[in-house]
Amino acid sequence: MADIDLVTELLTDLPGGAPGRSPAERPAERPSELPSERSFEQPDFSGWSCPLPLRDHPRVVMGHGGGGALSAELVQSLFAPAFGGPVLAGLGDSAVLELGGARLAFSTDSYVVRPLFFPGGCIGDLAVNGTVNDLAMSGARAAYLSCGFILEEGVEMAVVDRVARAIGAAARTAGVEIATGDTKVVEAGHGDGVYLNTAGLGLVPAGVDIRPQRAVPGDVVIVSGPIGLHGVAIMSVREGLEFGVEVRSDTAPLGGLVEAMLAATADLHVLRDPTRGGLAASLNEIATAASVGVVLSERAVPVPEPVANACAVLGLDPMYIANEGRLVAFVPRTSADAVLAAMRAHPDGAESVVIGECVADHPGMVVARTGFGGTRVVDLPIGEQLPRIC
Repeated sequence: MADIDLVTELLTDLPGGAPGRSPAERPAERPSELPSERSFEQPDFSGWSCPLPLRDHPRVVMGHGGGGALSAELVQSLFAPAFGGPVLAGLGDSAVLELGGARLAFSTDSYVVRPLFFPGGCIGDLAVNGTVNDLAMSGARAAYLSCGFILEEGVEMAVVDRVARAIGAAARTAGVEIATGDTKVVEAGHGDGVYLNTAGLGLVPAGVDIRPQRAVPGDVVIVSGPIGLHGVAIMSVREGLEFGVEVRSDTAPLGGLVEAMLAATADLHVLRDPTRGGLAASLNEIATAASVGVVLSERAVPVPEPVANACAVLGLDPMYIANEGRLVAFVPRTSADAVLAAMRAHPDGAESVVIGECVADHPGMVVARTGFGGTRVVDLPIGEQLPRIC
């Protein structure tokens, strides 16, 4: 329990006592505590005025695709009411369906990353790995994918061939088959070379129930490795920035890692891959869905030096930078050691660490204990620091 106990020790001095304690067990609050240290009220966006208004905005803005508050509002206020249905209401990375006696996970995703090729991968890798990972976040092993190409008139056939070959190679690595597809072409100037859409199906094992609503106080929060690499890799190529070393995307299929975790315990509560909006967005979505609080040790969150340097120079927060080969897990404390060991034994989880805990306090909110001994609220991002990263 060394990793878990370390984070618990780091968080013990948070206002209100150690995470997971009942009110009766908590020590008396210190008179020196300021109200601002103890109050984590979720902001009410309805009265805000900003360059990207959240309410009654007449046109789509880039932030609507960023995985933050604008994306959530677009889905919850426009798409979900229009589509309806209890399955969609779960709003997970993938939907779990009962069909013909089988439990299937089903997901779809679209890819508009710019540039098409970057250190560590390309749009083709993302299109396979992203959908495979969305299925894995329900505990499913992906079996079949569809692939749709939207091509811009004038794009070189060599580029399309390179993307298609990358898709095939990534599918073989992930153990999935491209079963069907489609191609459309738009006029020159009405696209950006190549856009992709993939959808996937996978089987969910019996007894597995992984969804955001299952997070409960006492759960241990684990991240599977260093964060922020994909977003910084995209930015370095797009903007021509150099950080002393080449930063490579972390894009990878996570189905095998999730299988290893399920072998340690079938009772994984929540899995999420922190893509658009980064770790902060995923944690906020889980906290809101389960009506729980999340407390992090900021210095326990693994941020590689090149990512930290890039964020320091550009004024970005690593918590909000996209990842494409990482997951965050909410695991019962009794199983946390076994799950962490299983993750570290797998190549895609070798650098897994405990970063925090789920608590009953401040439901729907994520807070972090900083390296300076203070605390801060880790908000859901409004839009996105780095658009079009997937």
